[in-house]
Amino acid sequence: MSRRDYYEVLGVSRQATDQEIKSAYRKLAFTHHPDRNPGNTDAEEKFKEAAEAYAVLADADKRHMYDRFGHAGLGSAATGGFDPTVFSGFEDILGGLGDMFGFGDVFGGGRRRGPQRGSDLRYDLEISFDEAARGAETAIQIPRQETCGTCHGSGAAAGSKPATCPQCHGRGQIRLQQGPFTFARTCGSCRGAGSMVTKPCATCRGAGRVQKERKLTVRIPAGIATGQRLRLNGEGEAGPSGGAPGDLYVVIHVQEHPFFQRDGNDLFCQVPLNFTTLALGGDIQVPTLDGPEPFHVPEGTQSGATFNLRGRGLPEVSGRGRGNLLVTVTVVTPNKLTREQKTLLEELAASLPHERFEPTPVSEQGERGLFDRVKDIFG
Repeated sequence: MSRRDYYEVLGVSRQATDQEIKSAYRKLAFTHHPDRNPGNTDAEEKFKEAAEAYAVLADADKRHMYDRFGHAGLGSAATGGFDPTVFSGFEDILGGLGDMFGFGDVFGGGRRRGPQRGSDLRYDLEISFDEAARGAETAIQIPRQETCGTCHGSGAAAGSKPATCPQCHGRGQIRLQQGPFTFARTCGSCRGAGSMVTKPCATCRGAGRVQKERKLTVRIPAGIATGQRLRLNGEGEAGPSGGAPGDLYVVIHVQEHPFFQRDGNDLFCQVPLNFTTLALGGDIQVPTLDGPEPFHVPEGTQSGATFNLRGRGLPEVSGRGRGNLLVTVTVVTPNKLTREQKTLLEELAASLPHERFEPTPVSEQGERGLFDRVKDIFG
């Protein structure tokens, strides 16, 4: 009897993508799986047919040969010599990958789970701007699963040990024969461990792990930014059956500063000054991370002018260098004037040339703030 076209079997076009082929096969495998259709030979045949089609179309080389020469171009590859890795990702439907289609020996036989690595954990830590700038040490407290100190993770009471599972005989899987195919699924009795605790530990009740609150010290490097993560190796949850622990990821959230704005390792701030300081020049105090620093404003400085103080920004997390501090000066218009001050300003105004300034072009009147404009100036 002639075989059906593989694209027809999976219900996809010849231009189907790898993902479309995979999705079509998953749907068919789930529908016609022998476990869902016990004793249904028609479903069994469709299941085998879909698996054969997918094994060819999921392999780039085999698919190319099939597209050119059809079934004849595959020789014996259509019924044997499957690469079992093409079925990776279908373990939830097909069971253990190593036992699928008789490949158990290739992957070392049974699929006993044994110790597994524990889960990673996440902790969101909020710190002040100052702590981010200078670095700090802080204590955190996290709940996590830890290896039981009584049974050391075995789950068995003192003087006893887990017994071999009588259902799967220590393999962790139950094998099912469906025609020429061998399938495997996780043993429901031992849940893939291959062994069972007959006398559970009184402390953990056979789980091998207990819930605990653990206090840890986190070292925060100077220059860290919001969204960056610190990885604490081995501080996650303990693995089942005595497995290695996972890691703890501390995600940083830095509080806003009252007047500094940050862009990478550069800082921006705005300093209001009297008109006379900008016009005549003068010495002022500029805020920095290390406290106020003296700075000389040149004579004739315009409101909105920005000065770059190199090396006064935030440090690199790696410890190599620092960013810059960009200080923008703006003029402050006094709200109230004494009679004497008003007279002096009127005399000054009379001595200045009459204003003939050009209006600011509309193209330059956007809603962009001072912070964005300064970034443009200094790249």
